[in-house]
Parts: sequence; C-alpha cells; structure tokens
Amino acid sequence: MLDLKFVRENPEVVKQNIKNKFQDFKLPMVDEVIEYDKKAREVKQEADDLRNNRNKLSKQIGVLMGQGKKDEAEAVKAEVSAINDKLVSLEASEKELNEEVTKRMMVIPNIIDPSVPIGKDDSENVEIEKFGEPVVPDFEIPYHTDIMEKLNGLDLDSARRVAGNGFYYLMGDIARLHSAVISYARDFMINRGFTYCIPPFMIRSDVVTGVMSFAEMDAMMYKIEGEDLFLIGTSEHSMIGKFKDQILEEKDLPYTMTSYSPCFRKEKGAHGIEERGVYRIHQFEKQEMIVVCKPEDSKTWYDKLWQNTVDFFRTLDIPVRTLECCSGDLADLKVKSCDVEAWSPRQKKYFEVGSCSNLGDAQARRLKIRVNGENGKYFAHTLNNTVVAPPRMLIAFLENNLNADGSVNIPVALQPYMGGMTKISVK
Repeated sequence: MLDLKFVRENPEVVKQNIKNKFQDFKLPMVDEVIEYDKKAREVKQEADDLRNNRNKLSKQIGVLMGQGKKDEAEAVKAEVSAINDKLVSLEASEKELNEEVTKRMMVIPNIIDPSVPIGKDDSENVEIEKFGEPVVPDFEIPYHTDIMEKLNGLDLDSARRVAGNGFYYLMGDIARLHSAVISYARDFMINRGFTYCIPPFMIRSDVVTGVMSFAEMDAMMYKIEGEDLFLIGTSEHSMIGKFKDQILEEKDLPYTMTSYSPCFRKEKGAHGIEERGVYRIHQFEKQEMIVVCKPEDSKTWYDKLWQNTVDFFRTLDIPVRTLECCSGDLADLKVKSCDVEAWSPRQKKYFEVGSCSNLGDAQARRLKIRVNGENGKYFAHTLNNTVVAPPRMLIAFLENNLNADGSVNIPVALQPYMGGMTKISVK
C-alpha cells in the first residue's frame, strides 16, 4: 500500500505506474482516492472545530451554574447537545470516507523499481544470467512421474482416491530425498547466517491482507470454515506477520530468517501436460527466507537473496538461470522480483523453481511494522525468496541427475542427508 501523502502529491506518477502494469481500469481510483481523502479531511476539520467549541461551551456551563444563571446554563447545554448530535453524524461520515480511501488504496499497485522491464505478462520477462552448463544426455529422459514410479517413489492413484487431484504420496527413497533436500536447505541457510524458524501454518485474515493483494488471496488461499483462519500458501506470510504491529529498534536490523512449512494453494485454472504429476499441486513443502531491513539496504539484500537460491541449486548439480519479472508479471505489492528457473533436460528449457521479491514498505505499511530510528519512526522494508520447494524441485533434481539405467546420482552435498547413499537405484 502506498503512502497516501505520496498519492496526493504525485497523482501522475501513480497513474503512470498503473499504466506500466497494464491495469488501466484502476486509473480512476487515483482521483477517487484524492477526492475522498479531501472530503474526509474537511469533515475531520469540521469535527475538530466543533469539539473545540464544545469544550469552551462546557466550561461556560460550570461558570454559569456557579453564578446561579441556571437558564443561561441550560441554553448552553442545549448547544452542546446539538454539537454532540452533529459530531455523531460527522464521525460516521469521516469513517465512511476513510473506508472508501482504504478500499482503493489496497488495490492501487506499489511503485515499481525503475529497473523493472515494462511488459504485459510473464512472456515478456527478461533473462538476466545463466549459472551452470545445461546438458541434454544422449538417452531419453522419461516424464518425472515415470522416473519416480520406476523408483517406487510415487503413488498418485491412491492420492486421488484419498484427496483428489493435485495431491500425492511420496514413498521410499524419493520420500527420503524430499526430506533430505529440505534438511539440507535448512542447514544451507543457517550456515549463511539466517535464523531458523518454524512458523504457524495458519494465519488470520488481517495478516493475509497485510502480506498480499486481494486477487492473490482469492486465487491462492484456503479458508478454514467457521474461523478467521487461512492455511498459508507460503511461510513468508506468517514470517512477515510475526512483526505485525511492532516497533522495531533500528540497531536490531536486519532480521534475516529462514523458515520451513507445508504450503497449501488452490492453484485455480487448467494447466498444460508438463504441469501434471507433482509440478502444480495443492500441497507442498518449502524452505523460505525473509528479510526485514532498513529501506536503504533492501536492494543489497534482494541481490543476496536470489544468489542464495542460485548457489543452493548449483551445489546439487542443477543448472539455473535468473529471470527478471516484467511490470505486468509483478504482484501489486512488489517493487521488483526475479524468478530462479532450473534446467529441464527433458523439456530442453528452464522452468520456475523459486521467486525472489522486494516489497519495499508495502507489507510493513499494511501490517504497521515500524522502525524506531535516530530521526524518528519509519516503515521497514520486507523481502522474501524461495530457497527450495519440493516436490516440484525434485523434477529438476531427478532429470539432471538421472542415469541411463534409471538410477539417480546423489550429489556430494546431499549424501550426508541420505545416510551416505551415492545413488538411488531401481529395485
């Protein structure tokens, strides 16, 4: 959410940013916000003037009663009563006007960084850099579900009977591999100085609306019936929510945390054949990283965060690339974002395995996360990034470490988490 004062003073900048995100239907909201805000401030001023007058009159009542001027005191009381009635109406009007302002401010997008490429959707995202050499072996690589099933590691049919499409059973060495990747990711981030955390897996609605846009919430979140609770779509939600309504000391910044959680997503819509299996699912596990920092440090942390993911995947012999998200592909709260994509030898292309985002002070403003600094209080900046999110990540892992006989190599970094195994073999 933007600073209302900024919108008031820079309406054309806000409108151009909306155009850059190809959300022209939101353009009228800028003028509406300014108009509603103007009326709200006028009503507030009128109410403040009445309160001041009421205070003066209230003092007169005591003086008049002390002088025995009862009739005059009663007349003044009548004026005070009329003012109170007027104030009830003005306060209701002010509240209504402010609600109209907030309703629009919650959907006006954050100002994107000048470095963000302008484009309508993810087809116009821009490749930044490749890491590792993509290899296509001289043998055919099966679809990931076939690899897993041959290793007795996946049962989709039973999952459909138990929970429906979009769920899975991982078993045996594949299930162990899944847990090993998560454990390795945890230690990888701890070794980089991040504090490990396991957060709540459910959050209240005021946290949901604090960390994401309404459109994202509707597309992603599962609601717990009869309660003000939602299942998290990523641990970033509850991790940033941890600082809700807090005043942080500047000397304690930055907060750098890495968190484990299961994640639950609706994943609405139809998807292509390459998104069958365990690519696009309703339930998965994830190691995340978040940073709460000073505004002037957020750009530096952004680069550190995506580099962490690149380094992690390279230790597992998986080639990756970074992709700058264009303006139309940015969620409304984001200032800047890039995807980390892993190489798929089967598809002979890269696919998304993580996303790094700088949200500026948007989440902090919504959740009232402030910092007590030398020159007064200000809103913190928040960032998040995926370390790894299996089982989708296992697709890239299996394809890049597959042998012609169907066995899968275990990279050195992961072997301690697999009980010393160097290879998963077909049984």
